[in-house]
Amino acid sequence: MIRVANQPELLGESYASCMSDRLKTARNLAILALIAAAVYFLPGGGRAANTAEALLYVGFGVAIGYIGLRFYREYHVTLHSLGDRYRGLLYGSIALGIFLWMSYSRMWNTGVGELLWFVLAAGAVYALFVVFRRWRAY
Repeated sequence: MIRVANQPELLGESYASCMSDRLKTARNLAILALIAAAVYFLPGGGRAANTAEALLYVGFGVAIGYIGLRFYREYHVTLHSLGDRYRGLLYGSIALGIFLWMSYSRMWNTGVGELLWFVLAAGAVYALFVVFRRWRAY
Protein backbone atom coordinates (compact mmCIF):
# COMPACT_ATOMS: atom_id res chain seq x y z
CA MET A 1 0.00 0.00 0.00
CA ILE A 2 1.32 3.45 -0.93
CA ARG A 3 1.15 6.07 1.81
CA VAL A 4 0.73 9.74 1.04
CA ALA A 5 2.34 12.27 3.39
CA ASN A 6 -0.04 14.13 5.71
CA GLN A 7 -2.95 11.83 4.86
CA PRO A 8 -3.90 9.34 7.61
CA GLU A 9 -5.27 5.95 6.75
CA LEU A 10 -9.00 5.43 6.96
CA LEU A 11 -8.68 2.67 9.55
CA GLY A 12 -6.39 2.15 12.50
CA GLU A 13 -3.84 4.96 12.54
CA SER A 14 -6.26 7.84 12.01
CA TYR A 15 -8.38 6.72 14.97
CA ALA A 16 -5.32 6.33 17.17
CA SER A 17 -3.92 9.73 16.26
CA CYS A 18 -7.31 11.35 16.78
CA MET A 19 -7.62 9.76 20.22
CA SER A 20 -4.05 10.72 21.00
CA ASP A 21 -4.80 14.39 20.23
CA ARG A 22 -7.95 14.23 22.33
CA LEU A 23 -6.06 12.71 25.23
CA LYS A 24 -3.36 15.38 24.98
CA THR A 25 -6.00 18.09 25.07
CA ALA A 26 -7.72 16.48 28.04
CA ARG A 27 -4.37 16.11 29.82
CA ASN A 28 -3.52 19.78 29.23
CA LEU A 29 -6.93 20.88 30.52
CA ALA A 30 -6.52 18.69 33.61
CA ILE A 31 -3.10 20.22 34.30
CA LEU A 32 -4.57 23.72 33.95
CA ALA A 33 -7.45 22.84 36.30
CA LEU A 34 -5.00 21.39 38.82
CA ILE A 35 -2.88 24.55 38.81
CA ALA A 36 -5.99 26.72 39.17
CA ALA A 37 -7.22 24.58 42.09
CA ALA A 38 -3.80 24.83 43.77
CA VAL A 39 -3.80 28.61 43.46
CA TYR A 40 -7.35 28.83 44.79
CA PHE A 41 -7.22 26.34 47.66
CA LEU A 42 -3.63 26.28 48.95
CA PRO A 43 -2.51 28.91 51.45
CA GLY A 44 -0.29 31.48 49.79
CA GLY A 45 -1.71 30.65 46.37
CA GLY A 46 -2.96 34.20 45.96
CA ARG A 47 0.54 35.53 46.51
CA ALA A 48 1.89 33.15 43.86
CA ALA A 49 -0.86 34.25 41.47
CA ASN A 50 0.00 37.91 42.12
CA THR A 51 3.66 37.18 41.46
CA ALA A 52 2.83 35.43 38.20
CA GLU A 53 0.59 38.35 37.22
CA ALA A 54 3.37 40.83 37.97
CA LEU A 55 5.80 38.80 35.86
CA LEU A 56 3.32 38.82 32.98
CA TYR A 57 2.94 42.60 33.28
CA VAL A 58 6.72 43.03 33.22
CA GLY A 59 6.93 40.76 30.18
CA PHE A 60 4.26 42.74 28.36
CA GLY A 61 5.98 45.99 29.28
CA VAL A 62 9.29 44.75 27.93
CA ALA A 63 7.58 43.54 24.75
CA ILE A 64 5.88 46.91 24.21
CA GLY A 65 9.19 48.68 24.79
CA TYR A 66 10.91 46.39 22.30
CA ILE A 67 8.20 47.03 19.70
CA GLY A 68 8.61 50.78 20.28
CA LEU A 69 12.36 50.46 19.79
CA ARG A 70 11.87 48.50 16.57
CA PHE A 71 9.42 51.11 15.24
CA TYR A 72 11.82 53.91 16.14
CA ARG A 73 14.71 52.20 14.35
CA GLU A 74 12.57 51.50 11.30
CA TYR A 75 11.01 54.97 11.02
CA HIS A 76 13.67 57.25 12.53
CA VAL A 77 14.12 59.18 9.26
CA THR A 78 10.38 59.85 9.08
CA LEU A 79 10.29 60.87 12.73
CA HIS A 80 13.14 63.33 12.33
CA SER A 81 11.58 64.78 9.18
CA LEU A 82 8.55 65.85 11.24
CA GLY A 83 10.55 68.52 13.02
CA ASP A 84 11.07 69.12 16.72
CA ARG A 85 7.61 70.53 17.42
CA TYR A 86 5.62 67.69 15.89
CA ARG A 87 7.97 65.02 17.18
CA GLY A 88 7.49 66.49 20.67
CA LEU A 89 3.72 66.41 20.15
CA LEU A 90 3.94 62.76 19.11
CA TYR A 91 6.08 61.71 22.07
CA GLY A 92 4.00 63.79 24.47
CA SER A 93 0.72 62.32 23.29
CA ILE A 94 2.13 58.78 23.59
CA ALA A 95 3.32 59.55 27.13
CA LEU A 96 -0.06 61.08 27.96
CA GLY A 97 -1.80 57.98 26.63
CA ILE A 98 0.34 55.76 28.85
CA PHE A 99 -0.35 58.03 31.82
CA LEU A 100 -4.10 57.89 31.15
CA TRP A 101 -3.98 54.11 30.84
CA MET A 102 -2.12 53.77 34.14
CA SER A 103 -4.31 56.26 36.03
CA TYR A 104 -7.63 55.02 34.66
CA SER A 105 -8.86 53.35 37.86
CA ARG A 106 -8.01 56.29 40.13
CA MET A 107 -9.26 59.05 37.85
CA TRP A 108 -12.62 57.35 37.32
CA ASN A 109 -13.37 57.34 41.06
CA THR A 110 -14.61 60.95 41.01
CA GLY A 111 -16.67 62.94 38.57
CA VAL A 112 -14.01 65.62 38.16
CA GLY A 113 -11.32 63.01 37.57
CA GLU A 114 -13.48 61.32 34.95
CA LEU A 115 -14.05 64.63 33.18
CA LEU A 116 -10.33 65.43 33.33
CA TRP A 117 -9.54 61.96 31.95
CA PHE A 118 -11.79 62.57 28.93
CA VAL A 119 -10.32 66.05 28.35
CA LEU A 120 -6.77 64.70 28.47
CA ALA A 121 -7.68 61.76 26.22
CA ALA A 122 -9.24 64.15 23.69
CA GLY A 123 -6.09 66.27 23.81
CA ALA A 124 -3.87 63.25 23.18
CA VAL A 125 -6.03 62.10 20.25
CA TYR A 126 -6.04 65.62 18.79
CA ALA A 127 -2.24 65.84 19.08
CA LEU A 128 -1.90 62.50 17.29
CA PHE A 129 -4.26 63.76 14.59
CA VAL A 130 -2.18 66.93 14.12
CA VAL A 131 1.01 64.87 13.82
CA PHE A 132 -0.71 62.52 11.36
CA ARG A 133 -1.80 65.46 9.19
CA ARG A 134 1.73 66.85 9.24
CA TRP A 135 3.17 63.44 8.29
CA ARG A 136 0.72 63.06 5.39
CA ALA A 137 1.48 66.59 4.11
CA TYR A 138 4.87 65.46 2.79
